[in-house]
Amino acid sequence: MIRVKDLTKRYGRVPAVDNISFEVDQGGVVGFLGPNGAGKTTTIRVLACYQPASSGSASVAGFDVFSQSMEVRRRVGYLPESTPLYPEMRVREFLHFRGKLRGLTGAHRIKAIDRVVDRCWLAEFVDRPIGHLSKGMKQRVGLADAIMHDPPVLILDEPTIGLDPTQIRETRNLIRELGEHHTVLLCSHVLHEVEQVCSRAIIIAAGRIVASGSPQELRDRFRAQGQVVAEVRGQKDEVTQAVTSVSGVEHVEATTVDGWTQLAIQASSDQDVREPVVKLVADKGWSLREIRRVGASLEDFFVQITAEQQERRG
Repeated sequence: MIRVKDLTKRYGRVPAVDNISFEVDQGGVVGFLGPNGAGKTTTIRVLACYQPASSGSASVAGFDVFSQSMEVRRRVGYLPESTPLYPEMRVREFLHFRGKLRGLTGAHRIKAIDRVVDRCWLAEFVDRPIGHLSKGMKQRVGLADAIMHDPPVLILDEPTIGLDPTQIRETRNLIRELGEHHTVLLCSHVLHEVEQVCSRAIIIAAGRIVASGSPQELRDRFRAQGQVVAEVRGQKDEVTQAVTSVSGVEHVEATTVDGWTQLAIQASSDQDVREPVVKLVADKGWSLREIRRVGASLEDFFVQITAEQQERRG
C-alpha cells in the first residue's frame, strides 16, 4: 500500500530525508518513529502530497505521489500533528464542508458524518464551535475528518497528543480497529504506544532508516544489551571479582543491601551468562536469591540506534 524508494528531500543543501526506502503492506498498523528532526514528518508530508521530494519515488495504493497526487489524496486520510481547523465553524458544519471537498454527497455525506461522530466520541460536541473546544477535542475532530471518506490508507501524526488518559486508551483501541480494515502509518514518539498498537515499526534517525521490524524483533536485536541482575549472599568485593571473571561478562556493578550483594551484570553481545554465574555461585557455596535477565525495551533500542546514527552523521 505504501512504497518508498530512494526518497530524498533537501532544504537547500541540508538533506532532511536522505535516500530512504521502505514498504508497508496492506492492513495493520505500522509505527514510524524518530527523534525530533529525524525526517519523519517530512516523509509523511511527501506521502500525503503536502510537499514534493527532491528525488526518488513514492507511491500510495498503487498511485505515484508526484504524477498522480489527486488519486493519492482520494485514498489517504491524513491527520497532521497540528490539526488545521476553522475555529469559527461548528463541528458538524466543518465535517459537512470537508465531506463536500471529498466528493461525498447527500445522504452518503450525512451517513459518513454520523459514523465518524460516533467513532470519535464527538456526539456531545458536534454543534459547538471548533474554537471553543479543547486541544484534545480538536484532535478528535481532525481524526473524524481523516477517516470520513473511509480511505484505504491512514497517516496519523501523533494522534493522541492532548488527550486525557481515558481518551488515549479509547483512541488506541480505535487505531487497532482501523488497522483491521485500513493500512495505518502511525507517527509517534510515545514508544509504549507503538508497542501496544503497532505490528511493525520503522525507525528513522538523521534522515535515514536505521531499523525495521516488529516491536518484539527490535527488542530481540537489543536483547544482548539487557542486563542480568542477581542477588548473592557473599562479601561484595569477593563476589564482584568472581563474577567479573566469568567468560562473557564485560562489566559488573555491585551494591550491598541487608547482607545481600546485588549485581548488575553486563554481558557481551552473544552471551547469556546466567548459567555460568549460577554454577560459580554454587561452587563458591554462596546463597543465590535471584537471577534474571532484564529485558530490553523498545525505548532502549530506539535510544541506542538513533544515537549511533547521529554520531555517524556528525
